[in-house]
This record gives sequence, C-alpha cells and structure tokens, in this order.
Amino acid sequence: MRRISATFSVSSIEEVLKVPAVSPEDSELSSLAAQTQEVYQRNAARFDAERPKGMHERVWFDRFLKLVHEGGAILDLGCGAGDPIAAYMSARGHSVTGVDASQAMLALAQDKYPDGDWRWGDMRRLDLVERFDGIVGWNSFFHLRQDEQRSVLPLLAKHLKDGGVLMLTVGPEAGEVSGHVGDDAVYHSSLSPEEYESILRDLGLSIAEFVKEDPDCDFQTVLLATKTAPQG
Repeated sequence: MRRISATFSVSSIEEVLKVPAVSPEDSELSSLAAQTQEVYQRNAARFDAERPKGMHERVWFDRFLKLVHEGGAILDLGCGAGDPIAAYMSARGHSVTGVDASQAMLALAQDKYPDGDWRWGDMRRLDLVERFDGIVGWNSFFHLRQDEQRSVLPLLAKHLKDGGVLMLTVGPEAGEVSGHVGDDAVYHSSLSPEEYESILRDLGLSIAEFVKEDPDCDFQTVLLATKTAPQG
C-alpha cells in the first residue's frame, strides 16, 4: 500500500520497514508519528481508490479465519473503508466490527457497507464492551510508535477471548522509518520479533507464525498468535 517513492504499493510496506532503525530522538520522525490520523483523514478517498482490492493477503486471512470458530466475532483495527479486508471476512460468515481513527475512512465504509458495524476510535485507547474471537491490525498497528505498540498489545490481549486469534503486520526487525500515503509522509515502526514474542507470552499469547517478508503476501511481514484457553 505504501512505497517511499510511490503511492500505495503493498510490497513497499516492508521495503519501508527494512530501512535501518532511526534514533528515537529524531525530531522529524517524532513529529511525523503524531500526524498519522490527519494523513489518513486527508487522503481517505485517494487511499481507498488506489488501495489494491485483489486480496493478495488472502493466504494469511485464510489461515487466520481457519483458527477463528465459525461465525466468530472479529475486530478489524484500522479498518479503513472496509474494502477488501472487512468485506472478505464478513463474506465468510463472520461478525466484523471495524474501528478506525479516520472519520473520512469510516464514512466511505458506511457508504459501501451500510449494514456494517463501523466505529470511530483510536486503538491506543481501545476500550470496548465486547470481546472478540479474532483481532486484526493489518497495515495499521505498525503506524504506532514503538512505545505505543508496547502499550497497545495488552489492550488487544484484553479484548481477545480465550482461544482467540491475533494477526498483525509488523516489520522484520525493530526500527522507525517513514513512508508515504498520497503525497504525505507517514510514520511506521516495529519492535523486534523477539520483543513481540516476549510481550505476547507474558500476555498469555503464543506466536503460531511469524514470517518475515513473505513472498506469498507481497513481502509483508506477518505475526499470527493465539491466546491460550484455560485448561480443564
């Protein structure tokens, strides 16, 4: 969806995140990290128009959905306009709740899928009544700063039912870099695979798969984890 030198190339997400880590003190990146919501609000229509709809992500969503029980409730964090991700999951019989921080994105989703459950919210302050069988943060979670990711992972675990499934796109290594949405720069970051594993383990989740730069998914890096169900 995003390339440093072009707009909305999905494969470029990981090209962006392969750049060597930048110092957290970098003032430009620190400023950029605070502008993500504004960038997507401003570029919502263009993003939706140019976002590929062919579901190159299908291989991973099929793996994810295979682990979610039939008809299970799924939370799509950073759902954007709901197309194609939320639509794909809904079409397979799942109840999908889409949350996004951009009201312009949600307006597009509501227009396309008026019967959908679209909610305005910031994943950094996630506090819903519902608990979910699956949570997805596809091309959204990695816009959080590294410290925010550490704070948000416990919120995701809290909203996930025992036996539930979590899937995130992240980077192959720890780092902070910039990419582009439309003509605007946008922030990306990732923790290391080892830190993700450690944090999730402490939260009762185990990583089922962590694939760096998957050639079957346009070289995106994907984390798939499951929450341990109580014994007995």
